[in-house]
Amino acid sequence: MIRHIVLIRFRADVSDRAIAAIFAELAALRGVIPGFRHLVAGKSESPEEIERGYMHGFVADFDDWEALKRYADDERHKAAGAKLVANAVGGIDGILVFDLAC
Repeated sequence: MIRHIVLIRFRADVSDRAIAAIFAELAALRGVIPGFRHLVAGKSESPEEIERGYMHGFVADFDDWEALKRYADDERHKAAGAKLVANAVGGIDGILVFDLAC
């Protein structure tokens, strides 16, 4: 299994509703893209408070690297990803991606 972890520093002017809509767009791909198992997204509620500005994020689980590639190459994912970039502080610099083989 591959765990795809994405942390985002959204601009201050981006509403919670807009963020939820982007996350819903990504979640809608589960069950559509083969091997895309699960997605959970939201705002950090960490009591440690060391998010360093990355207050939102999501974790998506995939069967294998090929499933993650299908997701990455999918036009619907690319559209949602473009919205993440457009709404992040500094564009792509406001997004952190970490893929973990479990």
